[in-house]
Amino acid sequence: MDIQEWKIKNQRRRKYSHFDSKVSLDRVWKYISNPNKVAVHGFYPFIHYTLSFLKYSKNGGVKKKTREICYSSHIDRFIYQYYGYRLNQYYNDKVKQYGIDDSAIAYRTNLHKNNIHFAKKAIDFIKNRTNCFVVIGDFTNFFDNLDHAYLKKMICDLLNADELPDDYYAVFKNITKYSTWDLKDLLELNGLENNYKGILEFNKLKVALPFTVFKDLKKVYLRPHKNDYGIPQGSAISAVLSNIYMLDFDKKISNFVAKKNGLYMRYSDDFIIILPKYNLDIFKDEFRFINSIVNSTPRLHLEPEKTQIFEFNKGEVRSCNESVLENTKNGKNLINYLGFTFDGKLVTLRDKTVSKYYYRLYRKLKTIIKSNGYTKKGKRISSKNVYLKYSIKGSNVGRGNFISYVKRAEYIFGNEQAIGHIAKRHMQKIRKRLNQIKH
Repeated sequence: MDIQEWKIKNQRRRKYSHFDSKVSLDRVWKYISNPNKVAVHGFYPFIHYTLSFLKYSKNGGVKKKTREICYSSHIDRFIYQYYGYRLNQYYNDKVKQYGIDDSAIAYRTNLHKNNIHFAKKAIDFIKNRTNCFVVIGDFTNFFDNLDHAYLKKMICDLLNADELPDDYYAVFKNITKYSTWDLKDLLELNGLENNYKGILEFNKLKVALPFTVFKDLKKVYLRPHKNDYGIPQGSAISAVLSNIYMLDFDKKISNFVAKKNGLYMRYSDDFIIILPKYNLDIFKDEFRFINSIVNSTPRLHLEPEKTQIFEFNKGEVRSCNESVLENTKNGKNLINYLGFTFDGKLVTLRDKTVSKYYYRLYRKLKTIIKSNGYTKKGKRISSKNVYLKYSIKGSNVGRGNFISYVKRAEYIFGNEQAIGHIAKRHMQKIRKRLNQIKH
């Protein structure tokens, strides 16, 4: 992507309220593209809130989870986006130089592929082996643990510089030594409730607080990030910084696996390693070497519960955690990777993914049925929105829906008919539920 394409893609202004006014890229382009301006730019605090969401288990159960969200001011976002773009250009050149362009696959603008393509590549690689070992891994609190000193070193190495240029240093300093202001406090200061309606009203404001009020109160409400590790997940530059952090790791693992005629891919904090099977003792040595590379990378730790070892042999998948990992029981004989499940023969959508779809669909239908199809004001509830959001009728409208994703996966995987099974039954289930409404 060249700079003009990037500018077109990121042109529009965002609608959320922050400490500065909402602006489009063309209004601030001369400023953010001037290194001297960026070097002395006064970054605003991030606005912080805790996002609660539902995690769907294998058996269809639902568990409430939380995630800390930080989002930057409008001009800061453009600076982070622009410097993220520039760093990503250097990064893309570096991974090609290292010969690992296909290893780090998340947040890449030049690969023009998505998780479906990457899942298919991994599963096809396994299928084409008579036997192999498969490692599925996940790093603990990935973004929260990135070591600042090591990250700075890796950026300098990428830029081939002994020290960060002043503008890059300003960006680095403010993504590592940042401050946050809680959204709930901003809502209260504006006389708004801490709920969905209150947030909608808050985001209609021109600015979160008048500048004079901001200056008077910032010492009271600001919470500085004092650790020498961790960056806010979800900022416009965090993704590329995480890839830069992992450059040496990816190079070492990829080179090791390539020499074994295997496959290594990392999607953010999730990775898969596929190695030819010789015998278990050889694989244990290989796994110990992989672990040594993990341990040699500052503050990088494998998530014990999410690390899974499998043996694939002549069309069968077998969990073998107990043979390799300490204090870890064998799991199901199913390889789950990037939303897809492989049992050695069939590829399907992961149970959690399907459960999430049906949970949301049935919750919406339950609300309609409970009200007998009418709002509190006596207006009839149209079923159109349900069909647009959850059925094949909405799969080609606007941004599409889950059924669009299923159809796309079915197309990319080609002959894996089990993937599209959900798309063949969902309309019948929606109609059956809606027929419960008394007319």
